[in-house]
Amino acid sequence: MDHRLPSDRYGDRELSWLAFNQRVLELSEDQDLPLLERVRFLSIFSSNLDEFFMVRVAGLQRRMDAGMAVVAASGLTPRQLMDAIQSRAHQLVDRQVSCFEQRIQPALAAEGITLVRWDQLEEHEHDRLGKFFRKQIYPVLTPLAVDPAHPFPYISGLSLNLAVILTDDKGKTHFARVKIPETLPRFVAVDSKGKPREPAVADLAKGPTSFVPIEDVVSNHLTELFPGMEISGVHTFRVTRNEDVEVEEDDAENLLKAMERELLRRRFGPPIRLEVAAGISDQARKLLIRGLQITDKEVYELAEPLDYRGLNVIADLDRPDLVYPPFVPTTHPSLAEVESAEPTDIFAAIRASDLLLHHPYDSFSTSVQTFLAQAAADPDVLTIKQTLYRTSGDSPIVDSLIDAAQAGKQVLALVELKARFDEEANITWARKLEEAGVHVVYGVVGLKTHCKLMLVVRSETGGLRRYCHVGTGNYNPKTARLYEDIGLLTADPEVGQDVTRLFNQLSGYAPASTFQRLLVAPTSIRSGLIDRIEREVANHQAGLEAWVRIKVNSVVDEATLDALYNASGAGVPVEMVVRGICAVRPGVPGLSENIQVRSILGRFLEHARVYAFANGGDPDVLIGSADLMHRNLDRRVEALVNLRDPEQVTELLDMLRLSMSPTIAAWDLQPDGAWVANRKDSDGRPLEDIQNAFMARQRRSGARVR
Repeated sequence: MDHRLPSDRYGDRELSWLAFNQRVLELSEDQDLPLLERVRFLSIFSSNLDEFFMVRVAGLQRRMDAGMAVVAASGLTPRQLMDAIQSRAHQLVDRQVSCFEQRIQPALAAEGITLVRWDQLEEHEHDRLGKFFRKQIYPVLTPLAVDPAHPFPYISGLSLNLAVILTDDKGKTHFARVKIPETLPRFVAVDSKGKPREPAVADLAKGPTSFVPIEDVVSNHLTELFPGMEISGVHTFRVTRNEDVEVEEDDAENLLKAMERELLRRRFGPPIRLEVAAGISDQARKLLIRGLQITDKEVYELAEPLDYRGLNVIADLDRPDLVYPPFVPTTHPSLAEVESAEPTDIFAAIRASDLLLHHPYDSFSTSVQTFLAQAAADPDVLTIKQTLYRTSGDSPIVDSLIDAAQAGKQVLALVELKARFDEEANITWARKLEEAGVHVVYGVVGLKTHCKLMLVVRSETGGLRRYCHVGTGNYNPKTARLYEDIGLLTADPEVGQDVTRLFNQLSGYAPASTFQRLLVAPTSIRSGLIDRIEREVANHQAGLEAWVRIKVNSVVDEATLDALYNASGAGVPVEMVVRGICAVRPGVPGLSENIQVRSILGRFLEHARVYAFANGGDPDVLIGSADLMHRNLDRRVEALVNLRDPEQVTELLDMLRLSMSPTIAAWDLQPDGAWVANRKDSDGRPLEDIQNAFMARQRRSGARVR
C-alpha cells in the first residue's frame, strides 16, 4: 500500500456490482431499444441478481456467521455492507417491478402481446386451461403438508412455490407447500392458435400472444390437489440459497469425485433470500421465515409474478419487428475462401501472418472452430492441447478433440471442473473425453485454470511447427455469437514455446517455467502490469509519450489500482472501459484527476480484456483472459500475450479510442461512485452504439459470409 494515498480511495466491490446490474435494468427501460430485447434485459437482470445472492451475498453471510468477515477495502464493516446490499437490492427490485408493470407490459399490449392474470380470462379460456392442468400439470405436482407429522419441507433454490393455507371441515387451519416443477413453462400460452386478444393487432403477431403465469393455473385448481379442504389463501414464494461451491483439493486425482459430492451438497445450502408475493398473510410470512430460519431483512415482498427469468419465453417470440436486426458474422479476410471448392488452408494463413480475431464480428466457427477441426483431420498434426473452461452442449469443440484422439493424435484437454454453474456440464465433458482416449487433466491444485489457450503441433518440412490460439473468451460456439472477445492465431515460435511451457506446467510439474511473450498468473500478470504502469510514469517524467488504456470486465485489485492512482498523480492519462465491477474512483482531486472510466453494455456482452501502454511511442498492447481481480491474479491460471503486428496494435488502439469517445453511448463513472448514463446527445437523440459501428464496419469489409 502507498501510504500517501487516502484510505477511502476504493469503491465497494459488491455495491459496484449492484450498480452494474442497475445499468442492465436501465437497458430494459430504454425505449430506443427493440421491445423484446428490453424484455430480455429484464430477464437478465433477474438472473444476474440471483447469482449475486447465491454467491456474493451468501459468501458474505457465511463469513459473518463464522466470525471471519473483515472490513472491506472500501472501509465498510461486514454489517454495514450487508445492510447496504439489502437496501440497494430492495430498491432495484422495486424499480424492476415498476419497469415491468408501467413500461414493459403496456408496450407489449400495444403490440398484441398480453400477460394476463386468471381473473382476466374468459370462461372458455378457463375451461381450456383446466384441461391443460389436468393433462399436463396435475400429474407432476406433489403437495407437501406441514404439521407435527410432516416437518417443514426442503425448499429447493430458485424454485417457484405456492404456500397454501387450508381449512378442514372442523375449522382447523393447515399449511401446505406446492412446488411448481421447473419442467413446466413459466408462462402458459392462453391461445395456442395465435389469435390475439385484440383483433386490431392480429396481423402483427405469429404464434401465441396471450400468456398467463403458470402459478395462476395451479392456484386456481388447488381443490383438485386438496379435495375436502377449503383453500383459505394462496401465496407465491421463492427461495435463494447459498450455491457457491467449495472443494478441498487435497488430492487432485479425486477432484472429479469431490466436485460431484459438492454439487450434491450445494443443493442444500442455507437460504439467504426469500421472495414473497405482495399481500402475503402474516401467518404465511411468519411460517416461512420460521421454517427457513431467516430474518425479516432477507424477505423481499414483490408484486406478482415473481421470477422474471421466465420472461425469456416472451423475448423468444417470433416477432422480427421487435428484436435486433439479424447479424451474421463474417469470415476474417485472411481466412475467406478463394474462388475454389476447397476451404482455406488455415495453417498456411497463420504462417503468412498472425491473425487478430474480434468476435462476434469475425466468425468463431470459420476461425477458431475451423482451426481445431482442420487440426483434428490433418494427418500431419501430431498433438493438440486445449483448455476448456466453459463450452456448450453438443460442442463441435469437444467433438473435434474426440475425433483427433480417435485418429491417433496425442490430445490433452485441461477441463476446469470449478467453472461456476458449469460444473455439472464440465464433469460430463470430462468423462466423455476420457472415454474417447483424450488425456484429461484438471489443472493445478488450488487454482482455477481460466486461460484460453490452444496448441497444435504439426510436422512440416524443416521440422515441427507450433500453432497457437490465445484468447479472451471461452471455447464456446454459442456464447461466441453473443460475447465480444478477441483472439490471436499465431505460429510465432516464442508464443509456441511459451504456450508449450504453460501446458507442461498445467499437466505436469514445471513450477520454474519462464515466459517470453506471455504474462501468466498467479506469478507475473500483476507485477508485469504494474511494471508497465510505472514505466509510463518514468516516460512521462522524461518527456516521452505516456498513457494507459485498459478494457476489462472488472477492476478490484488494490495493488494495481494504487499503481494507476500513482500514475494519474504523476500526470499520466488513464482511460478505462469496465463492463462490470469497478473499485476505481476516477476524477477525485488529488487522487485520480487523470483517470476516466466508462462502461459499455449492449446487444453483445463486452468480454474482451485489453491492456495498452504508450511505451514512449512504441505501444505495448496485451490481450488475454485476466481481469484486474484478486481471483484472476492470485487464484487462477491466466495468460496475457503481447501483440507484435503494428496493424493489429493500431486496430486495438482504435477500438479503445472509440470506446472512450463522447459520441459513443456509454455510462461514465463519477468520483462518488455513481454511474451517469451518456446515451443521448444534447437534442435527445441516441448516441452511436459502438457495437452497431463494428457490425457496420464488418459488413463494409467485404469478407465472405460463411
